[in-house]
Parts: sequence; structure tokens; C-alpha cells
Amino acid sequence: MSPVLLFILGVVFVAIGVAVSIALHEVGHLVPAKLFKVRVTKYMIGFGPTLWSRKKGETEYGFKALPLGGYVSMIGMYPPNKEDGGVRPSSTGMFQTLATEARSVAHEEVGPGDEGRVFYKLPVWKKIIIMLGGPAMNMVIGLVLLAVLLMGFGVAQATTTISDVSKCQVAAGETVDPDSADCKLTPAAAAGLQPNDKVTSFDGKPVTSWDELTSWIRSSAGREVPITVERNGASVETTVTPVLSSRPVIGTDGRPEQDANGVLKYQEVGFLGIGAQSALVPQPASAVLPMAGENIKQISGVIFNLPARVVGVAKAAFSEEPRDPNGPISVVGVGRVAGEVAAMEQVPLQARIGTLIGLLAGLNFALAIFNLIPLLPLDGGHVAGALYEGARRRLAKLRGKPDPGAFDIAKLLPVTYVVAALLLCMSVLLIYADIVKPVNIFG
Repeated sequence: MSPVLLFILGVVFVAIGVAVSIALHEVGHLVPAKLFKVRVTKYMIGFGPTLWSRKKGETEYGFKALPLGGYVSMIGMYPPNKEDGGVRPSSTGMFQTLATEARSVAHEEVGPGDEGRVFYKLPVWKKIIIMLGGPAMNMVIGLVLLAVLLMGFGVAQATTTISDVSKCQVAAGETVDPDSADCKLTPAAAAGLQPNDKVTSFDGKPVTSWDELTSWIRSSAGREVPITVERNGASVETTVTPVLSSRPVIGTDGRPEQDANGVLKYQEVGFLGIGAQSALVPQPASAVLPMAGENIKQISGVIFNLPARVVGVAKAAFSEEPRDPNGPISVVGVGRVAGEVAAMEQVPLQARIGTLIGLLAGLNFALAIFNLIPLLPLDGGHVAGALYEGARRRLAKLRGKPDPGAFDIAKLLPVTYVVAALLLCMSVLLIYADIVKPVNIFG
């Protein structure tokens, strides 16, 4: 299959995955709303002109032209005007007019018998469940996809099979011509070890993992040690003498450690001169939640620092600065990454499919966390409004004052429009940056 076709298939795979994730996010709002008897008038995927819709019962289901999200319309999202119990036809002041118009739209579909089915009359806990239903659905999707990835495909781990054998002993930061007289053979090359050899025994002890073998090699500097490998189905025995070498200190996260000045730390350890082949190893179910927690932690860090990271994207897009590979990207960037992954023919198909599934899992975690930001029009903004309403009612009850009623979230529409405009600008910037200076994830 041609790389171009593979690229397109990768983009289509993720595009469908994103569409399904958005649709299920809205289902997360739709189902509890119907369970709590709120009348839902619309369930739409996308924005703009309607491409297709069908009414089933009291709800219209459909697709719109711009596949940039979705929404569920519930009657009575905003309470009526407190002064007259209805909706004021007009008002001076731009902000008050916005709130009045929102109330008018929210109540124009409220018919006879619907008075008890409006959203604003729900108890606070029901409002919170409805608004958290979307992010919760994305969390569930992310967990399921991560479970499929870890348990079905596995994660890349070093095996006890040798991938490469270094010919020359080279000090850190130096290079040596393998064919020159300055090339001093590594212990592995001197012992005749070869790529694809599977190490089965070291110093008389059976080898069960690469980490175990590495620790034994590091502690055996200057000592002749017997080693056994399996080569083409036959057992081959030889001896090696690991040499003392300066190597970077590797931390618990698998990365080289640095001191306070950002300089790599080194230590003197035994060195053999071999590398390990990697293979996908399925993980137990117990590994899913810890991995999900790590993903959520990393994504939360990106979102928490989103303003600074977006500024960094802007600088890179309009200058020679490189893009941060760990920074935010748009749906265009996600699609490009998916296409590049699918087109990597040198990588096994199973590994490529696993990477695409992991990409969708991370995207769902990001959608869930981003929607929890306590700002309208995001779900977290509605949750914050419901919590404020509950606290206000509780405080009034404790002070012996009348119930203040439902919180009029329509008054926050000016903030909503500002946030929506900022989100739109951010989306346009990220799309532009992903076109003119895409993230180079694969180096």
C-alpha cells in the first residue's frame, strides 16, 4: 500500500474517532437529561447549517456543516426574569439585553405541561450530573481505549535479544572511525556477540529481562564473565569482560538525570556494547489506571499552562523558533500526526494501530479535562454555576433568609462570549501553526 494512501487512512481513522468521541460526549449529557425528565429539543453534532436531521419523539437528532463539536439543547436553561416572573421584551444596556435575549430563546419552546421539565428547576446535584456527563463519557472512552492498547497491543519493552553490537569503545561526546587503528573493540565485539543473539545466561544466572541483564553488566566491570546466547536455534557460550565506562545516570522515569545547572550526570559502570531489541508486551489490567493517571497528569499540566504555551506557539508560527513537541496542537495537527504514524511502513502494523489508539485515548482525556475548566461555555462553567447556586441557597437557609432561587447564569453571557471568542482565536492560531510549522514529534 502506498505511503500516501496509508497517510489518508490514518487521518480518516482519527477523524472518525474524533467524531465518535464528540457524539458520545453529547450522549453523556443527553442520557441523564432524559432520565431527569428534562425536555431535550435537539441533539446535534457540529455547528452551522443543518445537513441532515430527523425527529424522534420530542428530540431532533442531526448533523451540521461544521464538525467542530456538538451540543444538546434543553428547555429552560436560564430562569425567567425575577422582577416579573417572565421574560422582559427589551432592556437598555448591552449586557442586560444579552441576558434577556437568552432567556427569551430558552423559554420560547416551553409549552403547556413543560413547566416541571425545565433545566433551571432541577436540584443542583442533577444539574451537575448532566453537565459532568460529557467529560465523564470522554474519560470512559479514554480508559477503554487505553485498556485496549495496553492489554491488547501492549507497550514497547526491551527484550533480551540483541539489536546491535557497538564495534568501538567511544568516550562520551567522541567519535571513532570503526575502520581506523584507533578503534578499540568493545567487550561484546571482542567476544563475537551478534545482532539477533538472545542472551539466556550471564555469569551462570538465567537472564529473564533486559533491566536485570543491564544491572549485572554494570556491576561486573573488569571481571571475566561467562555469557550464553541463543543463535539460530543453537546455544553459544563465550566470555566477556565489561570495561569501566562513564555513562549517563538514568532516573526512575527512564530519562538521563541532570544537575541543578542542567548538566547531565554521569557514573562509572560496566559496559559491554550491546543494545536491546524492543517488542510489544501486553500489560495486565492493573496497569490501566496508573497509566491513565499519568496521562491525565501530563495533559493537565499542558492545559494549566495553556496561555503560556499558546504564546509559545504564536512565537514559533511567526518566527524561526521551533515548535514545542509537548505543546498544544489543533485537530489539523492531530490528523497530520495520525497520517504520519500510519505511513511509517518501517514500523510493524500492530505498533502503528496501537499508536493511533493511544492518540485517540489521549485526545479523549484532553477533551474531558479541558471541558472541566470552570468557564462558560465549557461544561465546567455550568458546573461552577450550579455549585454557586447550591452554596447561595445553603447560605440563605443558614441565615434564615428566603430561598434566592435558581442562579441566573444568563447574566454571565458576556463572559461566555469573550471566552468563546478567545477559544476561536486559539483554534485558528493552532490550525495556522500546524500548517506552516507543524510539530515534529518523531524528530
